[in-house]
Amino acid sequence: MPERLKILRELTRGRGIQVALIAILVLVSTSSSLAVPMLVGRLVAAIQSDEALLGLTGLLIATGLGTAAAGALATFLLGRMGQQLIYRLRVRTVDHSLRLRMADIRRQGSGNLAARLTMDAARLKALIDIGPIQLPMAGVTLLGTLIIMGLLDWVLLLITLAAFAVAATIVVVVVRRLRSTYQNVQIEVGGFVQRFVSVIEAITVIKANRAEAIVGEQLAESAARLRDLETKAARMESLMVPVINLGQQIALAAVVIGGGARLLSGHLTLATFVSFLLYLLQLAAPLLMAASGVTGLQMGLAARERFDEIFALPREDRDDLADVIVPASPRPVRPASASAVEFDQVTAGYDARPVLRDVSFAVPARGLTAVIGLSGSGKSTALNLILRFLSAEQGRISVFGEPVHSWRLDRLRSEMAYVDQAATLLPDSIRTNLTLGSEHPADDAELRAALDRVGLLDEIGHLPDGLDTVLGGEVDLSGGQRQRLALARALLSGSRLILLDEPTSHLDGVNEHRLREVVDELATDRAVLVVAHRLSTVREADHVIVLDNGRVADQGSHQELLNRCERYTELVDAQALAHA
Repeated sequence: MPERLKILRELTRGRGIQVALIAILVLVSTSSSLAVPMLVGRLVAAIQSDEALLGLTGLLIATGLGTAAAGALATFLLGRMGQQLIYRLRVRTVDHSLRLRMADIRRQGSGNLAARLTMDAARLKALIDIGPIQLPMAGVTLLGTLIIMGLLDWVLLLITLAAFAVAATIVVVVVRRLRSTYQNVQIEVGGFVQRFVSVIEAITVIKANRAEAIVGEQLAESAARLRDLETKAARMESLMVPVINLGQQIALAAVVIGGGARLLSGHLTLATFVSFLLYLLQLAAPLLMAASGVTGLQMGLAARERFDEIFALPREDRDDLADVIVPASPRPVRPASASAVEFDQVTAGYDARPVLRDVSFAVPARGLTAVIGLSGSGKSTALNLILRFLSAEQGRISVFGEPVHSWRLDRLRSEMAYVDQAATLLPDSIRTNLTLGSEHPADDAELRAALDRVGLLDEIGHLPDGLDTVLGGEVDLSGGQRQRLALARALLSGSRLILLDEPTSHLDGVNEHRLREVVDELATDRAVLVVAHRLSTVREADHVIVLDNGRVADQGSHQELLNRCERYTELVDAQALAHA
């Protein structure tokens, strides 16, 4: 299990000199602040004895300026270190999130993951600002103040402590309850962001169905739950400052009465009494700082636990078995007769719900293989298993003659080019989308040749910046254009196995014909596995696999299946009617 995130260690690693400088500045600032009331007491004594005041006044001003300057510089240096830590943490979170298993990514949700980089990171930064400086300064100032007050007059100190005891008890109770409340707030924020992101992604459907009001009400309910949790936290936080101020006011009244009596009896000088009162008034500042610091500390610790939760999730590239035999060469030589993909009695599903049951089939190392079946029959699940987005519960899957889990994950996927059903593209330039994942990015001539092969060259040429046009926002592609661009990326990959998930779903007749030509060309020297709905794709396939309710109903050529497979005939007839 990964080690918990150690904030202080991560913050100070390799920064010994800077940490020492901050410690010195904090010590100077704290010592100076403790000296100010004592200097004021000496100033009062000097006034009483008619001594010169210039030197003491100058020292008092210099001490005050030194306190402010040292504290400000220490805070700045720590803040800069904190920003560097948050940067490293965000980079680590992004890298770890991108390498999580698909099931864990879906379970967490994009909004919840994004909340780690925004709200949780901000609260962790607040923890850094508070923990290493504010709380230690408050603690040292508080302890120093109490020691000096005891040296000045221990009787008045006891009166002060008694007055603050009740306030301290209430604060401790509140702090204990705040942490769990903050954890619930952060969980609810992540869920709210996730729901909002999902709504924005589906905005066209929402608008088309005039569902803005209904969806808005659902989001408002989520926002209301968040409001109630934050109100609960605010209610508890609101007790701290008034309780501490009340303790200070009670202590002040008691000290004035008790100190006045001791002053009249001769047990206390006026200068000492003034110094004690100033220390009492100063005592509230570190207490308030500690109270507010503990509040931020609880939020920061709750945020740290959410980062720990993410880092505890296993990375999919760590699933590679340490004891398997892995080919030494980057592209191992395998028998030419080995199938590109083999399923041997494979059972798999999601969350203990089987989708494929005892499935066995082979995809030849060259040629076009089509997988056909009704929606929910397991076609896309088969692709997920090949890509290791999902692991089989039973059975054996081989890719180019080797068990799929014997491959290093990056090498396995480098052998494949995948075009998903939605033809997903990055919100980046067309050039970046075409060369995504390429070990040796193609030059402009190769990019244009690939675009020409899928019939996109002229359309891309008319965009504002050509290959460097950034997709998303005001400039985007249609569904058919996105599919052709994704296919062009597959062409450029050089992969030996091409996986296409319903590649013609957004294409018109002309572009569907062009795509079939490209696929036929690819299939001459590579394996192409296509999840197909359209009859035209199935007719051209060298091998067809028919899935029915998670099982292989039959497999063979188009004509063979027409002659013997009733399920296949039904599917073909339905397609023929649909395109009649």
